[in-house]
Amino acid sequence: MSRPNQFLSPEGDLEDYFVDEYWLIDQWVGDTLWTWGNNNIGQLGNNTLVRRSTPVTTSAGGANWKQVSGGDSNTAAIKIDGTLWTWGSGSTLQLGDNTLITKSIPVTTFAGGTNWKQVTCGSTNTAAIKTDGTLWIWGSGGFGRLGTNATASRGTPVTTFAGGTNWKQVACGQDHTSAIKTDGTLWGWGLNTSGRLGDNTNINRATPVTTFAGGTNWKQVDCGTSHTAAIKTDGTLWTWGNNDIAQLGNNTATVRSTPVTTFAGGNNWKQVSCGYRYTAAIKTDGTLWTWGRNTNGQLGDNTLITKSTPVTTFAGGTNWKQVDCGSIHTSAIKTDGTLWTWGNNAIAQLGNNTATLSLTPITTFAGGTNWKQISCGDNFIAAVTSGTDPTFFIS
Repeated sequence: MSRPNQFLSPEGDLEDYFVDEYWLIDQWVGDTLWTWGNNNIGQLGNNTLVRRSTPVTTSAGGANWKQVSGGDSNTAAIKIDGTLWTWGSGSTLQLGDNTLITKSIPVTTFAGGTNWKQVTCGSTNTAAIKTDGTLWIWGSGGFGRLGTNATASRGTPVTTFAGGTNWKQVACGQDHTSAIKTDGTLWGWGLNTSGRLGDNTNINRATPVTTFAGGTNWKQVDCGTSHTAAIKTDGTLWTWGNNDIAQLGNNTATVRSTPVTTFAGGNNWKQVSCGYRYTAAIKTDGTLWTWGRNTNGQLGDNTLITKSTPVTTFAGGTNWKQVDCGSIHTSAIKTDGTLWTWGNNAIAQLGNNTATLSLTPITTFAGGTNWKQISCGDNFIAAVTSGTDPTFFIS
């Protein structure tokens, strides 16, 4: 464990920032979890099924949350004590509590434990990494999306067929999963139509396989509905999979079953997020770029025009820290701690107390300058606020 004065700054390494800095800061201050938007299956976790147009706290409450992830209709979050909590739809066993029962309040997974480090929600499954480096997954097993060398669904966390104690980061898409090991290798499994696993085939994989590009310098990965994007330690950004709405950002609409670089190129990409046929990414200079489908203004460039190459949002700026894509809405946090949302708002997922679509970034009704981490579900958002400014601990 690093001492507080050894934290990386928000401009430093992304994986270390999200996995290590957040966890360490939470040893010193408490962080609150907020949700808003669609709540028809209890995905907001506030013990109701009523949608919320402004941020609300979960029924579990508390100022002890570390990291959150929103899925299609379920949510999962980790507390600073290392416990893992899930809520929302349980129809495909994605809550990991060994039932098919929907939960409108947070419950712990069947596996229990106090050593969970990172969690990610897909459309019908969930995956998480423990502090011992083991990777666990549960929910629907169709297309081999659990990576267990089978297609059987699992109601409790199980390890992938690859096993190991060196998993660093994991991301779930609609029907596929990708993960990076501490040795820098990138792995994928599950549905492989349109080449979303990047292994130069369209064959579904029930066990983890490496991408065609190989390499030991992958840093961060994210999965969309049918495409994948990842950043290497050299700062280059790579995309692959479905490209029917230009979500790969390479100025074509051609499907790619192996990683390709975006039209923008460059070696200064810091963080990337994939949504439903669109992508957003932040560079080390703090600029935010989006591309792909734009039917609801999810690119934030004040238009409804699809973009096949990266464009900056209408808000501009050089102080973007983290971005996350939903199905047709987007959210991002700036280095000043402000939270911004844009795109579809039919189910109040922008959190600005309206149901009006926004083509440009706007702040939520809650405002504030202490937003720390954000995650978009299908039609809802979950976010964590910090009890203090993270830069307080940076020497």
